[in-house]
Amino acid sequence: MNDADLSTRRRPAGICLGRAAADDRPNRSRRIGVGANTALNKLYETQPDAKKLAARAKGILVFPSIYKAGFMFGAQYGEGALRKGNKTVGYYNSVAASYGLQAGAQQFGYVLFFMNDGALAYLDKTGGFEIGSGPSIVVLDEGTAKTMSSTTLSQDVYAVIFNQKGLMGGLGLQGSKISKIQK
Repeated sequence: MNDADLSTRRRPAGICLGRAAADDRPNRSRRIGVGANTALNKLYETQPDAKKLAARAKGILVFPSIYKAGFMFGAQYGEGALRKGNKTVGYYNSVAASYGLQAGAQQFGYVLFFMNDGALAYLDKTGGFEIGSGPSIVVLDEGTAKTMSSTTLSQDVYAVIFNQKGLMGGLGLQGSKISKIQK
């Protein structure tokens, strides 16, 4: 075997890893989509009033699993799917960092119901959607969701948190950003 044979058979690790990551994109999309469908079904079972939001929403962004952990400094990450009607139209990630008196780890899911076209358009504006800026967001707990009607649904975005596991406590500052995952 000569040097020419070796050079055609060897591939730099970065090229192989890049190719593997590119080849895994359909699997990643499928995994996110299946997780989003399962999470929505579970949400509708445990909080049937969430279907009222879904019926009126222009888009639904589902994050089936967000992982959060911290001790003084904290971070969270998850991937989700944007649905319009019954069709997935994009994939997103949610990233957050926090600082303060905090300790623990937890997993949870959340769904953002975009109630108007302007709020939905803001999602892809300026490279991401920062929670705390832009359209107003109302976080609904199970009790609040039961009192919703067509006249009380007046905000841009409603968030429903569900399926919480683990324990995370503390006080601190947090910033969260949702960005589109590039295909």
